[in-house]
Amino acid sequence: MTRRRRTTIGGQFAPRLIEMLESPAYRALSLSGHRVLARLEIELGHHGGTDNGKLPVTYGDFQRYGIERKSIPPALREVQALGFARITEHGRPSKSDFGRHPNHFELTYIHGRHGEEPTHEWRHHKTLDQALKVALQARQDKNVKAVAKSKSKAAKKLHARMGKIPVKGPESPPTGSVCSGPESPPTVPGPGNGPTIYISGEGEAA
Repeated sequence: MTRRRRTTIGGQFAPRLIEMLESPAYRALSLSGHRVLARLEIELGHHGGTDNGKLPVTYGDFQRYGIERKSIPPALREVQALGFARITEHGRPSKSDFGRHPNHFELTYIHGRHGEEPTHEWRHHKTLDQALKVALQARQDKNVKAVAKSKSKAAKKLHARMGKIPVKGPESPPTGSVCSGPESPPTVPGPGNGPTIYISGEGEAA
């Protein structure tokens, strides 16, 4: 009698179709892109697998998972352009962790929070060459508003820092020193004086 193989996984897992693993879009993903998807799947698991579309993940969450902060924006653009995830609600910055408003995400290859069928946008990329171009373009396309805002914030910080640095004038000479003017040239003697000539005739013989 042949025993049936156990197919039960002893814990939470993230389902990925073999078709997706073989797809051009999946093969075009960068390392940071793979880590973004893995971290989103982990978040889905933390929500019991039922909150796809409302998955709150912060930049800090991505960093703690091993993605450099500077690599997070390009990776997020990449996974969206290749059709694996989408941002359903854009976050906004906050000065404290308690008031933070992170992005909310949805994975396109997993059922939605209300049972919606997966949309599988990654299937739109038919060749590896096409997928690689899309991924590269997405990583290079920066958010113009975000870049301008970042530059403005950096300029304000620099201005504030410069305002705290005391401005020094020209150095004064040490106290008690005598400032002499430009040196006078040495006195140059003029031509020698000749003998005295008496113009008046007084006292002279006729």
